[in-house]
Amino acid sequence: MQPTSHAFKQNAHEALENPVLQEALGGIRTGWQAARGRAAGALPEFEQLRDTGRDIKNHVLAHLDLYLEAFTAKVEEAGGKVHWARDAAEARTIVLELCREADARTVTKSKSMIAEEIGLNPWLEANDVKPVETDLGEYIIQLAGQPPSHLVGPAVHMTKDEVSDLFHKHHGGERLEEGGALVGEARRVLRQRYLEADVGITGANFLVAETGSIITVTNEGNAELTQGLPRTHICIASIEKIVPTMEDAFTLLRLLARSATGQEFSAYTTVMTGPKREEDLDGPREFHLVLLDNGRSKMVGSAFQEMLRCIRCGACMNHCPVYLAAGGHAYGWVYVGPMGSVLTPQFVGIEEAHPLPNASTFCGRCEEVCPVRIPLPKLMRHWREEQFNRQLNPPAARYGLALWGFVARRPRLYRLATGMAVGAMRLLGGRQGRMRRLPLAGGWTGTRDMPAPQGPTFMQAWKKRRGAGS
Repeated sequence: MQPTSHAFKQNAHEALENPVLQEALGGIRTGWQAARGRAAGALPEFEQLRDTGRDIKNHVLAHLDLYLEAFTAKVEEAGGKVHWARDAAEARTIVLELCREADARTVTKSKSMIAEEIGLNPWLEANDVKPVETDLGEYIIQLAGQPPSHLVGPAVHMTKDEVSDLFHKHHGGERLEEGGALVGEARRVLRQRYLEADVGITGANFLVAETGSIITVTNEGNAELTQGLPRTHICIASIEKIVPTMEDAFTLLRLLARSATGQEFSAYTTVMTGPKREEDLDGPREFHLVLLDNGRSKMVGSAFQEMLRCIRCGACMNHCPVYLAAGGHAYGWVYVGPMGSVLTPQFVGIEEAHPLPNASTFCGRCEEVCPVRIPLPKLMRHWREEQFNRQLNPPAARYGLALWGFVARRPRLYRLATGMAVGAMRLLGGRQGRMRRLPLAGGWTGTRDMPAPQGPTFMQAWKKRRGAGS
C-alpha cells in the first residue's frame, strides 16, 4: 500500500462529506465503544489487569533478545523453522520462496496486520500466487480492492448495502439483503478455497517463549482452518509479539477481547505448536515462522519504546473523536487512529506522515482506554516536536507559534493581546454568539461554527477570584 498520509487533511475532508461512511462510523459508538465500557465495568480487577499487562510487556521489551532466542529454540525443538526478516522486502521474499517450495498456486490467509504492513498480497499476486483472505472483513475489502480501515473490523467503513452490492457483483446470483445470508454466502465461497489451498498464512496475536507456541484469536474460526488444512503453514509476526509464559499470554488475552469488542473472550482462541506430529489427526506437515523487525529494534530504548506494548485491540480508535469523524482510510496507511499516528511516522518516515501526529484533539481518551496504558498523546507530542524541528509544519504555523511564544513570555503584553482578541471575537460573534468564519482558524470554521468567548478571560477571572478571597 502506497502511503498517502501526507494528504490526511484532504482525505479527512472527503470522509466528512461522505454520508455513507458517516453512517457506518456511527455504529462504532453504539457497538464496540459501549461494549468495551460494559465489559470493563463487569470485571472488578480490570484496572489491576491493565497494570499487569503493561508490566508484562515492559519486562519483555527489557529482555527482548533473550526471549526471542528462547522462543526460536522451542519452535525448532517442536519441528518448526524460524526465518528472520530485517525489513518488509526480506519478509516478502521469504514468504514467496516458501510458497514456491510448496509449489503453491493458491494460499489462504487469515487476518494479519503484518501482512498488510509488508504489502504481502500484491507481492504474491505479482508472482503468480493467488492469496485468498478468509476473515470476512478482509474478504470484503479484498473484493472491493481497498485497504483495511480498522485493526479489528477491516470493513467497518462499509454498510450492509455496499457489501450486498459487492457480493452480487462478484458472486452473481440473487442479490442478498440480510446480514446472515451474506455471511452464509461468504462461507459457501470460502469453504472450497480452504480445501484448495496449498499454503495457509496467518499472523499471530502472541508468541509464547515458554513453549514455542503461536496464539491466534478470531470470531470466525478462519485462522484454525487456514493453519490446519494446507500442507504448509506460514506464520508472519513481528518481534514484539513475544510473551514469556502461557499464563502471561492469557492475562493479555483477558484484556484483548474486552478492549476490542467487549467480549470476555473471543469465540476462537487457538494455541498451535509446531507442525503435525505422528500421533496428531490433522495439521500442517511444515510450520514456518517469519519474524519481522522492520525498524522495531530501533524503537527499543528510544522515546517510542512504549508503543511496542500495543496488542492491536483497536480501543484507541474506537474512542478517538478524530477517527470516528474521518475513518481509517484518511490516515493513508496500514495503521490508523491514535496508534497509527505514532506508528506510521516510524515506518514510513515523519516527512511522509507529518500530518498524523496533529490528527488528535489530545483529549486523552486513547490513553484512558488502552489496555496496556500506552501514553499515546505523549508519543504524538514527540512526533510534533520532531516535525517542528525539521520545519515540516506550514510556514504560517511556525510563525504563528513563534509569535505566540513571544507574546506568552511577556505577561502584560499577553493580557493586553488576549483581552483585545476576546473583545474582537465577541463583536464577530454578534447576537448568535458564534462565528462562521475566523481569520487563521479556517480548519475549525470550515466544518463548524466557532463559539464566541463569553465572560472575562481566564486571567481576569483568576485575578477577581484571588481578590475576593483575600
